[in-house]
Amino acid sequence: MRNANIHAGPSGKPRVALVLQGGGALGAYHAGVYQALHENGLTPDWVVGTSIGAINAALIAGNDPDRCIARLEQFWDEVGQRDLLDLRRVPDTVRRFHSWLTALNCTFNGVAGFYAPRWFSPFFIGLPVAAEQASLYDMTPLAGTLAQLVDLDYLNSSAAMRLTVSAVHLSCGRLENFDTRQQRVGIEHIMASGALPPGFPPVRVDGDLYWDGGLYSNTPLETVLADEPRTDTLCFMVDLWSGDGPEPHTFDEVLTRQKDVVYASRSQRHIDAYLRGHKLRRMIRTLRAKLPADALSEAERRELDALDADTTIQIVRLAYAGRDWLMASKDVNFSRGSIRWRWEQGYRDARRAIVVGAWRDGVPEGTGLIVHEVKSDGRESFCTQ
Repeated sequence: MRNANIHAGPSGKPRVALVLQGGGALGAYHAGVYQALHENGLTPDWVVGTSIGAINAALIAGNDPDRCIARLEQFWDEVGQRDLLDLRRVPDTVRRFHSWLTALNCTFNGVAGFYAPRWFSPFFIGLPVAAEQASLYDMTPLAGTLAQLVDLDYLNSSAAMRLTVSAVHLSCGRLENFDTRQQRVGIEHIMASGALPPGFPPVRVDGDLYWDGGLYSNTPLETVLADEPRTDTLCFMVDLWSGDGPEPHTFDEVLTRQKDVVYASRSQRHIDAYLRGHKLRRMIRTLRAKLPADALSEAERRELDALDADTTIQIVRLAYAGRDWLMASKDVNFSRGSIRWRWEQGYRDARRAIVVGAWRDGVPEGTGLIVHEVKSDGRESFCTQ
Protein backbone atom coordinates (compact mmCIF):
# COMPACT_ATOMS: atom_id res chain seq x y z
CA MET A 1 0.00 0.00 0.00
CA ARG A 2 1.08 3.56 -0.47
CA ASN A 3 -0.27 6.84 0.80
CA ALA A 4 -2.07 8.94 -1.82
CA ASN A 5 0.12 11.94 -0.95
CA ILE A 6 3.42 10.49 -2.17
CA HIS A 7 3.26 11.96 -5.65
CA ALA A 8 1.20 14.99 -4.76
CA GLY A 9 1.98 18.61 -5.51
CA PRO A 10 4.07 21.06 -3.51
CA SER A 11 1.43 21.31 -0.75
CA GLY A 12 1.93 17.62 0.08
CA LYS A 13 -1.71 16.88 -0.69
CA PRO A 14 -3.39 15.48 -3.80
CA ARG A 15 -4.76 18.08 -6.17
CA VAL A 16 -8.53 18.52 -5.82
CA ALA A 17 -10.43 18.88 -9.12
CA LEU A 18 -14.14 19.49 -9.68
CA VAL A 19 -15.64 18.41 -13.03
CA LEU A 20 -19.07 19.86 -13.88
CA GLN A 21 -21.31 18.44 -16.60
CA GLY A 22 -23.72 20.46 -18.75
CA GLY A 23 -27.45 20.33 -18.03
CA GLY A 24 -29.18 23.72 -17.94
CA ALA A 25 -31.39 24.22 -14.89
CA LEU A 26 -30.16 20.93 -13.43
CA GLY A 27 -26.87 22.74 -12.76
CA ALA A 28 -28.17 24.00 -9.41
CA TYR A 29 -27.03 20.57 -8.18
CA HIS A 30 -23.42 21.68 -8.90
CA ALA A 31 -23.79 24.57 -6.49
CA GLY A 32 -24.82 22.30 -3.62
CA VAL A 33 -21.85 20.01 -4.30
CA TYR A 34 -19.44 22.93 -4.24
CA GLN A 35 -20.94 24.27 -1.00
CA ALA A 36 -20.34 20.93 0.74
CA LEU A 37 -16.75 20.71 -0.55
CA HIS A 38 -15.98 24.26 0.55
CA GLU A 39 -17.43 23.77 4.02
CA ASN A 40 -15.38 20.60 4.52
CA GLY A 41 -11.98 21.92 3.50
CA LEU A 42 -12.07 20.46 -0.01
CA THR A 43 -12.20 23.68 -2.00
CA PRO A 44 -10.95 22.71 -5.49
CA ASP A 45 -7.58 23.67 -6.90
CA TRP A 46 -9.01 23.26 -10.38
CA VAL A 47 -12.56 23.42 -11.72
CA VAL A 48 -13.47 22.14 -15.19
CA GLY A 49 -16.87 22.73 -16.78
CA THR A 50 -19.00 22.52 -19.89
CA SER A 51 -22.16 24.51 -20.64
CA ILE A 52 -23.96 25.31 -17.35
CA GLY A 53 -20.97 23.60 -15.75
CA ALA A 54 -18.74 26.26 -17.31
CA ILE A 55 -20.96 29.03 -15.91
CA ASN A 56 -20.91 27.57 -12.41
CA ALA A 57 -17.17 26.93 -12.74
CA ALA A 58 -16.55 30.57 -13.67
CA LEU A 59 -18.62 31.77 -10.70
CA ILE A 60 -16.51 29.53 -8.43
CA ALA A 61 -13.08 30.28 -9.89
CA GLY A 62 -13.85 33.93 -10.62
CA ASN A 63 -14.34 34.95 -7.01
CA ASP A 64 -12.48 34.76 -3.72
CA PRO A 65 -13.42 31.41 -2.07
CA ASP A 66 -15.23 33.24 0.73
CA ARG A 67 -17.57 34.85 -1.82
CA CYS A 68 -18.19 31.94 -4.19
CA ILE A 69 -21.31 30.57 -2.53
CA ALA A 70 -22.87 34.02 -2.37
CA ARG A 71 -22.17 34.52 -6.09
CA LEU A 72 -23.69 31.14 -6.92
CA GLU A 73 -26.76 32.09 -4.89
CA GLN A 74 -27.02 35.41 -6.73
CA PHE A 75 -26.88 33.71 -10.11
CA TRP A 76 -29.44 31.01 -9.33
CA ASP A 77 -31.74 33.52 -7.65
CA GLU A 78 -31.50 35.73 -10.73
CA VAL A 79 -32.42 32.98 -13.21
CA GLY A 80 -34.95 31.30 -10.92
CA GLN A 81 -38.63 31.72 -11.76
CA ARG A 82 -40.95 32.80 -8.96
CA ASP A 83 -43.18 29.95 -7.81
CA LEU A 84 -46.92 30.54 -7.53
CA LEU A 85 -47.09 28.28 -4.47
CA ASP A 86 -44.86 26.54 -1.95
CA LEU A 87 -43.88 23.33 -3.74
CA ARG A 88 -43.01 21.69 -0.43
CA ARG A 89 -46.63 21.88 0.69
CA VAL A 90 -48.49 20.48 -2.31
CA PRO A 91 -49.00 16.97 -3.73
CA ASP A 92 -46.58 15.53 -6.28
CA THR A 93 -49.10 15.92 -9.11
CA VAL A 94 -49.35 19.65 -8.43
CA ARG A 95 -45.56 20.01 -8.33
CA ARG A 96 -45.30 18.23 -11.66
CA PHE A 97 -47.90 20.47 -13.30
CA HIS A 98 -46.22 23.57 -11.85
CA SER A 99 -42.83 22.44 -13.18
CA TRP A 100 -44.34 21.91 -16.61
CA LEU A 101 -45.82 25.43 -16.57
CA THR A 102 -42.47 26.90 -15.50
CA ALA A 103 -40.63 25.10 -18.29
CA LEU A 104 -43.25 26.32 -20.77
CA ASN A 105 -42.81 29.89 -19.56
CA CYS A 106 -39.01 29.65 -19.83
CA THR A 107 -39.38 28.30 -23.37
CA PHE A 108 -41.65 31.09 -24.61
CA ASN A 109 -40.54 34.06 -22.50
CA GLY A 110 -36.92 33.27 -21.75
CA VAL A 111 -35.12 33.51 -18.41
CA ALA A 112 -34.18 36.82 -16.83
CA GLY A 113 -30.42 37.24 -16.62
CA PHE A 114 -29.85 34.33 -19.00
CA TYR A 115 -31.62 34.42 -22.38
CA ALA A 116 -34.48 36.12 -24.23
CA PRO A 117 -36.47 34.98 -27.31
CA ARG A 118 -35.77 36.54 -30.72
CA TRP A 119 -39.43 36.94 -31.61
CA PHE A 120 -38.94 38.96 -34.79
CA SER A 121 -35.83 37.28 -36.14
CA PRO A 122 -35.89 36.06 -39.79
CA PHE A 123 -34.17 32.94 -38.42
CA PHE A 124 -37.59 31.70 -37.27
CA ILE A 125 -38.82 31.44 -40.86
CA GLY A 126 -35.66 30.00 -42.36
CA LEU A 127 -34.07 33.18 -43.71
CA PRO A 128 -30.32 33.81 -43.38
CA VAL A 129 -29.01 35.97 -40.53
CA ALA A 130 -25.60 36.87 -39.16
CA ALA A 131 -23.94 33.79 -37.66
CA GLU A 132 -23.94 35.33 -34.17
CA GLN A 133 -27.75 35.72 -34.44
CA ALA A 134 -28.52 32.25 -35.82
CA SER A 135 -30.53 31.02 -32.83
CA LEU A 136 -33.93 31.03 -31.19
CA TYR A 137 -32.71 33.00 -28.19
CA ASP A 138 -30.43 35.95 -27.48
CA MET A 139 -27.76 35.33 -24.81
CA THR A 140 -26.97 39.00 -24.20
CA PRO A 141 -28.60 38.90 -20.72
CA LEU A 142 -26.12 36.19 -19.66
CA ALA A 143 -23.19 38.36 -20.71
CA GLY A 144 -24.43 41.09 -18.37
CA THR A 145 -24.96 38.64 -15.51
CA LEU A 146 -21.49 37.13 -15.86
CA ALA A 147 -19.90 40.58 -16.07
CA GLN A 148 -21.56 41.43 -12.76
CA LEU A 149 -20.82 38.18 -10.92
CA VAL A 150 -17.41 37.05 -12.25
CA ASP A 151 -14.29 39.05 -11.35
CA LEU A 152 -12.22 38.55 -14.49
CA ASP A 153 -9.09 40.09 -13.01
CA TYR A 154 -9.24 37.71 -10.06
CA LEU A 155 -10.14 34.76 -12.32
CA ASN A 156 -6.97 35.28 -14.34
CA SER A 157 -4.70 35.99 -11.38
CA SER A 158 -2.30 33.61 -9.68
CA ALA A 159 -4.49 33.71 -6.54
CA ALA A 160 -7.45 32.04 -8.28
CA MET A 161 -8.03 28.34 -8.69
CA ARG A 162 -7.43 27.04 -12.19
CA LEU A 163 -10.42 27.17 -14.58
CA THR A 164 -10.92 25.17 -17.77
CA VAL A 165 -14.02 25.44 -19.96
CA SER A 166 -14.59 23.57 -23.22
CA ALA A 167 -16.26 24.56 -26.48
CA VAL A 168 -16.56 23.13 -29.99
CA HIS A 169 -14.94 24.96 -32.91
CA LEU A 170 -17.91 25.40 -35.24
CA SER A 171 -16.03 25.17 -38.53
CA CYS A 172 -14.06 21.99 -37.86
CA GLY A 173 -15.90 20.31 -34.97
CA ARG A 174 -12.77 20.19 -32.79
CA LEU A 175 -13.13 20.40 -29.01
CA GLU A 176 -11.00 23.15 -27.52
CA ASN A 177 -10.24 23.95 -23.91
CA PHE A 178 -9.88 27.50 -22.66
CA ASP A 179 -7.63 27.33 -19.61
CA THR A 180 -6.53 30.14 -17.29
CA ARG A 181 -3.12 28.42 -17.05
CA GLN A 182 -2.66 28.92 -20.79
CA GLN A 183 -4.49 32.17 -21.62
CA ARG A 184 -6.65 34.94 -20.28
CA VAL A 185 -10.23 33.65 -20.08
CA GLY A 186 -13.06 36.12 -20.59
CA ILE A 187 -16.84 36.26 -20.71
CA GLU A 188 -16.81 35.15 -24.35
CA HIS A 189 -15.05 31.86 -23.51
CA ILE A 190 -17.58 31.03 -20.80
CA MET A 191 -20.53 31.85 -23.04
CA ALA A 192 -19.06 29.86 -25.93
CA SER A 193 -19.03 26.77 -23.72
CA GLY A 194 -22.79 27.19 -23.16
CA ALA A 195 -23.85 28.11 -26.70
CA LEU A 196 -26.06 25.08 -27.42
CA PRO A 197 -27.74 25.29 -30.87
CA PRO A 198 -30.32 25.99 -32.12
CA GLY A 199 -31.41 27.62 -28.88
CA PHE A 200 -28.29 29.73 -28.44
CA PRO A 201 -26.05 31.33 -31.08
CA PRO A 202 -22.37 30.52 -31.61
CA VAL A 203 -19.95 32.85 -29.84
CA ARG A 204 -16.99 34.36 -31.62
CA VAL A 205 -13.65 33.97 -29.84
CA ASP A 206 -10.53 35.43 -31.46
CA GLY A 207 -12.31 35.52 -34.81
CA ASP A 208 -13.65 31.94 -34.74
CA LEU A 209 -17.13 30.73 -33.84
CA TYR A 210 -17.74 28.20 -31.06
CA TRP A 211 -20.69 26.12 -29.87
CA ASP A 212 -21.44 24.34 -26.60
CA GLY A 213 -18.72 21.86 -25.59
CA GLY A 214 -21.44 19.37 -24.67
CA LEU A 215 -21.97 18.66 -28.37
CA TYR A 216 -18.64 16.84 -28.30
CA SER A 217 -18.28 15.72 -24.68
CA ASN A 218 -20.72 16.79 -21.99
CA THR A 219 -18.54 15.55 -19.10
CA PRO A 220 -15.03 16.99 -19.50
CA LEU A 221 -13.30 14.32 -17.40
CA GLU A 222 -10.80 13.69 -20.18
CA THR A 223 -9.35 17.16 -19.54
CA VAL A 224 -8.29 16.05 -16.06
CA LEU A 225 -7.06 12.64 -17.19
CA ALA A 226 -4.92 14.10 -19.97
CA ASP A 227 -3.37 16.88 -17.91
CA GLU A 228 0.42 17.09 -17.72
CA PRO A 229 2.49 16.84 -15.63
CA ARG A 230 0.66 14.00 -13.90
CA THR A 231 0.00 14.33 -10.20
CA ASP A 232 -2.11 12.53 -7.62
CA THR A 233 -5.62 13.93 -8.00
CA LEU A 234 -8.87 13.70 -6.08
CA CYS A 235 -11.51 14.45 -8.70
CA PHE A 236 -15.16 15.10 -7.86
CA MET A 237 -17.13 14.40 -11.06
CA VAL A 238 -20.72 15.67 -11.10
CA ASP A 239 -23.15 14.04 -13.53
CA LEU A 240 -26.56 15.55 -14.28
CA TRP A 241 -27.80 13.01 -16.84
CA SER A 242 -28.16 9.27 -16.47
CA GLY A 243 -27.27 6.74 -19.13
CA ASP A 244 -29.51 4.24 -17.33
CA GLY A 245 -33.26 4.61 -17.42
CA PRO A 246 -36.64 2.93 -17.94
CA GLU A 247 -38.13 2.00 -21.31
CA PRO A 248 -40.10 4.98 -22.67
CA HIS A 249 -43.78 4.65 -23.57
CA THR A 250 -44.92 8.22 -24.26
CA PHE A 251 -43.64 10.96 -26.57
CA ASP A 252 -42.29 12.95 -23.61
CA GLU A 253 -40.59 9.87 -22.16
CA VAL A 254 -38.93 9.21 -25.52
CA LEU A 255 -37.59 12.78 -25.65
CA THR A 256 -36.41 12.50 -22.05
CA ARG A 257 -34.59 9.21 -22.68
CA GLN A 258 -33.03 10.69 -25.83
CA LYS A 259 -31.62 13.65 -23.88
CA ASP A 260 -30.32 11.40 -21.13
CA VAL A 261 -28.54 9.17 -23.63
CA VAL A 262 -27.08 12.06 -25.66
CA TYR A 263 -25.78 14.04 -22.69
CA ALA A 264 -24.90 11.24 -20.25
CA SER A 265 -21.28 10.86 -19.23
CA ARG A 266 -18.91 9.01 -21.55
CA SER A 267 -16.39 8.91 -18.73
CA GLN A 268 -15.81 5.14 -18.86
CA ARG A 269 -14.37 5.45 -22.35
CA HIS A 270 -11.90 8.09 -21.15
CA ILE A 271 -11.08 6.08 -18.03
CA ASP A 272 -10.30 3.01 -20.15
CA ALA A 273 -7.99 5.06 -22.39
CA TYR A 274 -6.23 6.54 -19.35
CA LEU A 275 -5.65 3.09 -17.87
CA ARG A 276 -4.16 1.78 -21.11
CA GLY A 277 -1.69 4.66 -21.00
CA HIS A 278 -0.97 4.05 -17.31
CA LYS A 279 -0.17 0.36 -17.93
CA LEU A 280 2.00 1.27 -20.90
CA ARG A 281 4.01 3.76 -18.82
CA ARG A 282 4.59 1.14 -16.13
CA MET A 283 5.79 -1.32 -18.78
CA ILE A 284 8.19 1.29 -20.18
CA ARG A 285 9.66 1.88 -16.71
CA THR A 286 10.14 -1.86 -16.23
CA LEU A 287 11.93 -2.20 -19.56
CA ARG A 288 14.05 0.88 -18.92
CA ALA A 289 15.35 -0.60 -15.66
CA LYS A 290 16.72 -3.55 -17.62
CA LEU A 291 18.74 -1.39 -20.03
CA PRO A 292 22.43 -0.63 -19.46
CA ALA A 293 23.14 2.93 -18.31
CA ASP A 294 24.73 3.94 -21.63
CA ALA A 295 21.98 2.50 -23.85
CA LEU A 296 20.03 5.77 -23.99
CA SER A 297 20.95 9.23 -25.19
CA GLU A 298 20.45 12.26 -22.94
CA ALA A 299 17.39 13.30 -24.96
CA GLU A 300 15.90 9.81 -24.65
CA ARG A 301 16.47 9.79 -20.90
CA ARG A 302 14.74 13.15 -20.52
CA GLU A 303 11.78 11.91 -22.53
CA LEU A 304 11.48 8.76 -20.44
CA ASP A 305 11.83 10.75 -17.22
CA ALA A 306 8.66 12.60 -18.21
CA LEU A 307 6.82 9.25 -18.16
CA ASP A 308 8.23 8.17 -14.83
CA ALA A 309 5.69 9.53 -12.32
CA ASP A 310 3.53 6.76 -10.85
CA THR A 311 0.40 8.67 -9.87
CA THR A 312 -3.15 7.83 -8.84
CA ILE A 313 -6.39 9.56 -9.75
CA GLN A 314 -9.34 8.97 -7.44
CA ILE A 315 -12.71 9.90 -8.92
CA VAL A 316 -15.70 10.51 -6.66
CA ARG A 317 -18.80 10.34 -8.85
CA LEU A 318 -21.78 12.39 -7.69
CA ALA A 319 -24.90 11.81 -9.77
CA TYR A 320 -28.07 13.89 -9.76
CA ALA A 321 -30.80 11.38 -8.95
CA GLY A 322 -33.86 13.50 -9.74
CA ARG A 323 -35.92 11.99 -12.55
CA ASP A 324 -38.15 15.07 -12.77
CA TRP A 325 -41.16 12.94 -13.71
CA LEU A 326 -39.41 11.91 -16.96
CA MET A 327 -39.93 15.44 -18.30
CA ALA A 328 -37.95 16.21 -21.45
CA SER A 329 -38.04 19.89 -20.43
CA LYS A 330 -36.41 19.28 -17.02
CA ASP A 331 -33.30 21.24 -18.04
CA VAL A 332 -35.40 24.37 -18.69
CA ASN A 333 -37.40 24.10 -15.48
CA PHE A 334 -35.97 27.10 -13.63
CA SER A 335 -38.62 27.02 -10.90
CA ARG A 336 -37.07 28.38 -7.71
CA GLY A 337 -38.51 25.46 -5.79
CA SER A 338 -36.84 23.00 -8.18
CA ILE A 339 -33.58 24.95 -8.03
CA ARG A 340 -33.66 24.85 -4.23
CA TRP A 341 -34.34 21.11 -4.23
CA ARG A 342 -31.47 20.39 -6.63
CA TRP A 343 -29.05 22.57 -4.66
CA GLU A 344 -29.99 20.79 -1.42
CA GLN A 345 -29.69 17.37 -3.09
CA GLY A 346 -26.19 18.20 -4.36
CA TYR A 347 -25.22 19.36 -0.88
CA ARG A 348 -26.53 16.18 0.78
CA ASP A 349 -24.93 13.85 -1.78
CA ALA A 350 -21.54 15.53 -1.49
CA ARG A 351 -21.70 15.53 2.31
CA ARG A 352 -22.52 11.82 2.26
CA ALA A 353 -19.49 11.13 0.04
CA ILE A 354 -17.26 13.23 2.29
CA VAL A 355 -18.37 11.33 5.39
CA VAL A 356 -17.51 8.01 3.70
CA GLY A 357 -14.22 9.53 2.47
CA ALA A 358 -12.73 6.31 1.09
CA TRP A 359 -10.04 8.28 -0.77
CA ARG A 360 -8.36 8.92 2.58
CA ASP A 361 -7.25 5.28 2.72
CA GLY A 362 -4.01 4.09 1.19
CA VAL A 363 -4.10 2.59 -2.29
CA PRO A 364 -2.28 -0.50 -3.62
CA GLU A 365 1.06 0.17 -5.28
CA GLY A 366 0.67 0.77 -8.99
CA THR A 367 -3.04 1.70 -8.86
CA GLY A 368 -3.75 4.06 -11.72
CA LEU A 369 -7.31 5.05 -10.99
CA ILE A 370 -10.12 4.37 -8.52
CA VAL A 371 -13.77 5.34 -9.00
CA HIS A 372 -15.88 5.83 -5.88
CA GLU A 373 -19.65 6.20 -5.89
CA VAL A 374 -21.71 6.60 -2.72
CA LYS A 375 -25.28 5.33 -2.90
CA SER A 376 -28.24 7.08 -1.29
CA ASP A 377 -28.16 4.61 1.63
CA GLY A 378 -24.59 5.66 2.47
CA ARG A 379 -22.92 2.52 1.08
CA GLU A 380 -19.95 2.98 -1.21
CA SER A 381 -19.47 1.15 -4.47
CA PHE A 382 -16.08 1.47 -6.09
CA CYS A 383 -14.01 0.19 -8.93
CA THR A 384 -10.24 -0.16 -8.57
CA GLN A 385 -8.33 -0.06 -11.82
